[in-house]
Amino acid sequence: MLPNRPLIMHYNKKLYLTVTVFVLFFAMMSLPVKAQTNSDGSSPQFLYPEFAKSKVRMKNGQIQYIVLNYNTVSEKMVFQKDDKLYDMVNPEMVDTVFLHDSKFVPAGKVFYEIVLAAPVAFFVQHKGELMSPGTPAGYGQPSQVSNTKNISSVELSSGNYNIQLPTDYTVKTELIYWIRKDGNMFSFVTERQFLKLNPEKETDLKQFIKQNKIKFDRSPDMVKLAEYYNKLSQ
Repeated sequence: MLPNRPLIMHYNKKLYLTVTVFVLFFAMMSLPVKAQTNSDGSSPQFLYPEFAKSKVRMKNGQIQYIVLNYNTVSEKMVFQKDDKLYDMVNPEMVDTVFLHDSKFVPAGKVFYEIVLAAPVAFFVQHKGELMSPGTPAGYGQPSQVSNTKNISSVELSSGNYNIQLPTDYTVKTELIYWIRKDGNMFSFVTERQFLKLNPEKETDLKQFIKQNKIKFDRSPDMVKLAEYYNKLSQ
C-alpha cells in the first residue's frame, strides 16, 4: 500500500515549480511568446479541446476530483487551478484517471489510454511531437521538421510544454498501440506490425481487418479489433 500523500503536481505555465495540491511555491520565469492555438481556441499539444473535471483514483484507494487534460508532447496529465497549469509528477501513485469518456493508466512516467480492459488488454499511447516553423526546402517550398534546437531557442525545454506555443509551431501526434499478454507489453502502429506480433492468428486477424475495414487510426475500429482478438484467444 502506498503512503497516504496528496497528489503532487508540477507547475509549468509562466511559472515553474513543484507543488502539492494544497501548498504551492512559485518561481517566476519569463516566457514572452505569442500564442499558438487551434481554430477552436485550444492549445494543440493537449489531447482534448477543453480541460474537464476528472476523477483520479489513487493506488491507496483515495479518490480526487481535479480539472485535467493530457499533454501529448510531455505525455503528462496536466492539472488546472486558478487558470494556471501544473504537471502531475507522481503518476506511480495513480491507479486510474477518468478523463472525459476515457480511462488512462500510468505507464512509467507517462499515461496510456485504455482501449479495452480484457485478458489481453489493449492500450493507446498518444505521443505528440513539436514541429518547428517551416524552413525552405527548394523551389520556395517550406519543409516542416522536428527540430529540438529551434524549440529550445524559444524556451520550450522538457519542462515547459504547457505554455501557449509560438506562432507557426504545431504538434504532430502519433498513436502507438500496446497489448499486454502473458504479463508482457508489445507495441505496434501499423497492421503489418500487429500481425507480426501474432503469427499464429495472422490468417483470422487479417480476414477480420479486411472484412470490417479496420483503420488503425480510428479508436472505434481498434476496440472492435481488440474484442475480436480476445475472442480468438479464449
